[in-house]
Amino acid sequence: MIKKILIICSILLAFKFTLSAQNETVKPLTIGEIRTLKSTILKEDRNLNIYLPQGYDKTKSYPVIYLLDGSMNEDFVHVSGLIQFFNLMYSMPETIVVGIANVDRKRDFTYHTDLKDLQKDYPTTGHSDQFISFLEKELKPFIEKNYKTTSTYLMGQSLGGLLATEILLKKPEMFNHYFIISPSLWWDDESLLKQAKQLLSKIPDTKKFIYISVGKGEHPVMVKDAEDIYNVLKNSGKKNWTVEYKMMETDNHATILHRSLYEGLVKLFPYQEPK
Repeated sequence: MIKKILIICSILLAFKFTLSAQNETVKPLTIGEIRTLKSTILKEDRNLNIYLPQGYDKTKSYPVIYLLDGSMNEDFVHVSGLIQFFNLMYSMPETIVVGIANVDRKRDFTYHTDLKDLQKDYPTTGHSDQFISFLEKELKPFIEKNYKTTSTYLMGQSLGGLLATEILLKKPEMFNHYFIISPSLWWDDESLLKQAKQLLSKIPDTKKFIYISVGKGEHPVMVKDAEDIYNVLKNSGKKNWTVEYKMMETDNHATILHRSLYEGLVKLFPYQEPK
């Protein structure tokens, strides 16, 4: 009986030491920071998921990607991984990613519409002007105050692509690079697309990179609108604009973002054999 008790005690002791050893070696895995910005314009707190490059140095300046749909359960993690891969294997410099977590994307990413069916389906819609003002007057200054930055990117898909297109056409100076994936230009009976030529005529010809993509498996209207906005931008006479378009042959609206961003980044940062 005593022998059995000693064996049991030995097993329990070994188990305790194992757990203790495991606890001593467990450390949190962090890839950046989570910050909260109190927005006066939006009258709410906005969470920011911020990826910082490995070996981040506060004294150095970095490009910044502003990622729409940047919640932890949306696109922040996989896009940050893609950027890290391009930093590692391609000629892309180390880059900060600012994932803007959503509160109400239908409210923030759409402009006003008088169409009754859209008002019914999207009851909070029509406040992209406020969100753009938040990006311009609060978010970007906040990031530039807390991090040393250089060039800027805006990445958005679907309604986020609609917002990115609206910013490009109305406030293009806000960002240097635009990645517009499957933009929902059908919104408000394609009114933004119809205004594009007129809006472009007022825009200065400063250096920009614009990448537009859509999946072949998406709704035909999405495909047509993406091609149309590409052609309008390409033929706008902006000599300092690089405008690229990619039809993703095997993708639909749900699968396109990651592969499409990869293809767009390759155009900016082509692979080079190590010297």
